[in-house]
Amino acid sequence: MVPLQSNLENKTYNLYKMEEVLKPIGFVIGSNWEYDHGYFDIKLDDRGTYFFLRIPFEAIAGSLDSPGVTVRIQQPFLLGHQYEEGNDQDSRNGAIQGLVNQFQTPTDPDTEIPKTYIDIGKECIKEVEALLTPRNESN
Repeated sequence: MVPLQSNLENKTYNLYKMEEVLKPIGFVIGSNWEYDHGYFDIKLDDRGTYFFLRIPFEAIAGSLDSPGVTVRIQQPFLLGHQYEEGNDQDSRNGAIQGLVNQFQTPTDPDTEIPKTYIDIGKECIKEVEALLTPRNESN
């Protein structure tokens, strides 16, 4: 994991409005959200190792499953996961779980992130800052 500096940190936004701005450039709300926090993720690469830029946020007015929720941005970071190719040989979950969850466990859930992806992540954060700063709801 590599933390990235951003002027978005600690700023607040309407989550729906953030989604309207970030989804068209490739961000998705990660599937591991909770009612009080979540992440906007964008995949930077997936050739054997998945590199993501993740922008965490926490609900400060409402919950994430409610319309009109306001969120506060936390420090963005880069994340890398390296996966095995082919079938998951170490699966201990059985056939039923395999039907539901087809994703492998990462062979390295916190792989080193090359400078190239750090630079890409920094540029992506600049783009997000440019898109969100005029829409900032409160400083």
